[in-house]
Amino acid sequence: MSTLDSGLSLIRTARRRVSAANGWLGQAFKNWMPKGLYARALLIMIVPMVVLQSVVAFVFMERHWNTVTRRLSAGVVQDIAALMDVYKGYPQDKDHALLRRIAQQRLGLVVDFLPAGDMPPPGPKPFFSLLDQSLSLQIGRQISRPFWIDTVGRSSLVEIRIQLDDAVMRVFAQRSAAYASNSDIFFLWMVGTSTILLIVAVLFLRNQIKPIVRLADAAESFGKGREAPNFRPRGAREVRRAAQAFLEMKGRVERSIEQRTAMLAGVSHDLRTILTRFKLELALIGDSPEVDGMRKDVDEMAAMLEAYLAFARGDSGEHAQPTDMAAALEELRSDAERNGHAATVTFQGLPVVTVKPAAFKRCLGNLVSNAARYASKIAIAGHRDHRWLTVTIDDDGPGIPQNMREEVFKQAVPASGRCAQSGRGRHRARACHHARHCAFAWRRRHARRQPDGRLARDGADTRMKP
Repeated sequence: MSTLDSGLSLIRTARRRVSAANGWLGQAFKNWMPKGLYARALLIMIVPMVVLQSVVAFVFMERHWNTVTRRLSAGVVQDIAALMDVYKGYPQDKDHALLRRIAQQRLGLVVDFLPAGDMPPPGPKPFFSLLDQSLSLQIGRQISRPFWIDTVGRSSLVEIRIQLDDAVMRVFAQRSAAYASNSDIFFLWMVGTSTILLIVAVLFLRNQIKPIVRLADAAESFGKGREAPNFRPRGAREVRRAAQAFLEMKGRVERSIEQRTAMLAGVSHDLRTILTRFKLELALIGDSPEVDGMRKDVDEMAAMLEAYLAFARGDSGEHAQPTDMAAALEELRSDAERNGHAATVTFQGLPVVTVKPAAFKRCLGNLVSNAARYASKIAIAGHRDHRWLTVTIDDDGPGIPQNMREEVFKQAVPASGRCAQSGRGRHRARACHHARHCAFAWRRRHARRQPDGRLARDGADTRMKP
């Protein structure tokens, strides 16, 4: 391998590693970011405001505040240097009364002279020692003598001591004369106005988010077969358009369901009339093995039509309401035992769930009757947690082959055995789906339907969101 190939290989490896690291960082950032629209909108408002305030505060501290403080400190040190020149130039003023008067009346400084000696030890420095730094720098530049300063001991005064040849000159200066003390007012106004504006923006944003949340709740309720009372288009123009489009879509879907249900009911009624004629004609023919088989076929078709009619009646007018699922499962067990089948029921968690009672009962009743047809023992178990209600219908029957489970929900199943029921699987899926957002899942013989209507082959039991 040549040197060029080795270099290209290293570049490709580095690029893959950089791409993998970039993907990992992007995924971590996505996981860290909030998922809700309200939280993201707040973040979009708060982050630029915090960045802007940080930049403004840095520029103010670095340019304006530091510059003003340095100039004020330089002016105080210049006054002290002038007093030192007066002290040296007029030795005849023994008690220094003239120098003190000039310093106090003209310069706003209180000057005193102490006996010569060592300077006090350095005191504690404040956390933010801009004034100490400025005074120390200016005294070192303009006076160039040993000094000692105290900016902590007295809140409104700054004490400065300078070592002279025969004495120690002590000066008390106003802190405001050497330090830009109005910076806290600036920060207070900046933070205060930003907080007020942020509160107003949060309140306004909440009012803008509420129509979107109401629209999402209405869409979810409609998908679960519930009504959305008092829902109407509100909010911004785009949100109103979306809400209006949802209402129009809801009306079209409801009309389509009504038309389909009416058609199904009409066809079932017409077929039931023909079946009644068949029964009368078979009764007049007499008894024979062929006639008995035809009667069984007619009875099975009549039972199917009754199931369709029951579904049509429940689908057209039933509304979701709180239902005691423990009592409903107990009623299923009683029905199974009444028909001579051994069944058990267990339930865990809060039993009250909002469903369409008749439709959901038909859904579970169809599964129980199917289990009773092919098994001797039936176990019905219900479990309710904070998200799902899971109903498991288990039996000791042969079950449906895995390659045939997808065919159960089709209108006609060209198979034999347990899954050879023309149309009944589709009726079971429709009844459960319209009872509420429901999911079938195969443990041994059942199928799973996701809340959005898709079928899946994995999972277990019959589940629904409470």
